[in-house]
Amino acid sequence: MDSALLTAMTSSMARITVDEIARRLSLGRLAIYELLQRGEIPAIRLGRRWIITRYAYDRWEHTCGQNAVPFDHGRTQAQV
Repeated sequence: MDSALLTAMTSSMARITVDEIARRLSLGRLAIYELLQRGEIPAIRLGRRWIITRYAYDRWEHTCGQNAVPFDHGRTQAQV
């Protein structure tokens, strides 16, 4: 198999599309774009395109959008 073709196939399998996310969540594309814009779905904006890795999305979906280990930003005090 041509290495360029293999690279293209591998990189496309490593990403998930907005349409696929919309189907998985039973939401419209505009709702997904809104979630992306608000930073609720992990993604990178590249010009007008959103790059969403399948790994990051699957982790986000598995945790229902919550961090596995929440970061409290120093708001809680240590108990002594």
